[in-house]
Amino acid sequence: MFNDKINNIHFIGIGGIGMSGMAELLFRDGYSISGTDLTENDRTEHLRKIGINISIGHSEKNIENSNLVVYSSAVKDDNVEIIAAKKVNIPVIKRAEMLSEIVSIKKTSIGIAGTHGKTTTCSMVGNILHHSKKDPTMIIGGIVKNFETNNVSGDGDIIVVEADEYDKSFLSLKPTIAVINNIEEEHLDCYSNISELKKSFEIFINNIPFYGFVLINADDSNIESIIPNIKRPMIKFSLNGKGDYNAENISFNKNRTSFDLFYHGEKISFIELSVPGYHNVYNALSSIAICRELNIPIQTIAKSFLQFKGVRRRFDIKYNKSDKIYIDDYAHHPTEVEVTIDAAKKGWPDKRIISIFQPHLFSRTKIFFKEFARALENSEKIILLDIYGARENKIKGVTSELIFRELKNHCYDSKILTTKNSVKESLRKIYTGNELIITMGAGNLHTESDNIISVIENE
Repeated sequence: MFNDKINNIHFIGIGGIGMSGMAELLFRDGYSISGTDLTENDRTEHLRKIGINISIGHSEKNIENSNLVVYSSAVKDDNVEIIAAKKVNIPVIKRAEMLSEIVSIKKTSIGIAGTHGKTTTCSMVGNILHHSKKDPTMIIGGIVKNFETNNVSGDGDIIVVEADEYDKSFLSLKPTIAVINNIEEEHLDCYSNISELKKSFEIFINNIPFYGFVLINADDSNIESIIPNIKRPMIKFSLNGKGDYNAENISFNKNRTSFDLFYHGEKISFIELSVPGYHNVYNALSSIAICRELNIPIQTIAKSFLQFKGVRRRFDIKYNKSDKIYIDDYAHHPTEVEVTIDAAKKGWPDKRIISIFQPHLFSRTKIFFKEFARALENSEKIILLDIYGARENKIKGVTSELIFRELKNHCYDSKILTTKNSVKESLRKIYTGNELIITMGAGNLHTESDNIISVIENE
């Protein structure tokens, strides 16, 4: 794939979902891979099991014998391994640069961007391409249940990747096809305001080669505002009749969604999805549009959706027995929390909702605590956990109590807990057996699934 002299590649922050997928893909392509992270997780355990050398904790010894060092955006420049590599002139690059190199190898590259929906849309597109015998390569920010991995190394000439706006890393990519599902205030630790964020998306779109094209959500006001500055061919999708591709007559039943698909005003198919919510209709529309532009028949696309099993931690049904339901989701932005709860409400209208929410990042909580409170208000009962800081240091005065007090200020009188106790103990206090439980957050809350299930089964 690369220069013959580059055989041993070391990944700093290898436990991240994006880094682990890239490392595994290169490992399966024959490269010698090593990696480090601060803590163990399911990804480091998986990589170790397939034969990759993983070290917990950073040390200059870890980069010995490496020809190239790759680091994630969460890793700081003063990392001991980065410093050690530079001292001995080992090339050091960001994950985004490595992804750009991998993307450039394939004739057709698809970069899925947007504040929300990147992982699910990538997974839908990848599943359609796989079902269509296109043998795609995929690097995705989640475990796709159809493949039970976050990466696939295919022999075909198409690659599908997430184009992440965090740290402006997606500006390193120049895909032949791009998708912008939505643009919303996020990563304001990297962007000074929404205008700068929109400008970055605009640059990303215009990085597409002249023979490429972009698919955009015509219902998104922030995307609409940058359309005059887009200099590449556009294809639009919409739930409100404003697109080239439109969804009408949308219906929800539990975790199933269906709609009529229209292209330029003509109904061309009836689509059924195994995932709920209006947000997934948008994800499906963009996936359909991409694949039709790649000349995949709509009948094949529709059939692949019936076989799509979803993505781990994206409305992931962990328990569904005797009318008792537990769902886990990666939602960590107010909009994501809102649409996840709304999808549950629409799919199971007779169920009361217990939301267990773990805020992710101190900076995000500081900026959006009011919005998080409003998003959670559609739940009947709420458990708030401490903030999962991830890459950040604590910010004085910023705790989950900010969300708790905002809920109280809104006269929200249902059961709310901010807990220092275990999730299991807190849930046992309020669970009656009749509620639908949703855990949400990008931290480690998902590791509580066994404890939550034990409460459900012993109610």
